[in-house]
Amino acid sequence: MPSYTISVSAAIDAEVEQVILDGLNAYNDAITGYSDRQALSVVVRDRETRQVLGGAMGRTSLGLLFLDLFYLPAALRGLGLGSQVLAQFEAEGRRRGCASAVLYTISFQAPEFYERRGWRTFGEISCSPEGTSRVFMSKTLLD
Repeated sequence: MPSYTISVSAAIDAEVEQVILDGLNAYNDAITGYSDRQALSVVVRDRETRQVLGGAMGRTSLGLLFLDLFYLPAALRGLGLGSQVLAQFEAEGRRRGCASAVLYTISFQAPEFYERRGWRTFGEISCSPEGTSRVFMSKTLLD
């Protein structure tokens, strides 16, 4: 009989991540008979230096668009750039056939930004520091 060890780490090794990802993806594909997962990013770069300034990252899978990370530096906020990035992210999700989108943000980050763009809160969980929460949101992409 094989023996096993279990370890806890503050780092995610690339090999570990790949084994877990490949295993879960293979399981999901076998159950659903469907494999449409694909990474998605919308990147904002400085026009001259091509330096990455911010943007959005996520993925599409099983007809759902996931917005995992979205960041713009303070100097680029309030200019409509965030709306453009989000619109392009959503448009690509629609192009890939996603009917809905999901994300979570933190109460001090941008829930109002997303609400103004048609996203709706479907859950909220308190977290630290006191008075802060994770806000889970969704949006219908296809009618």
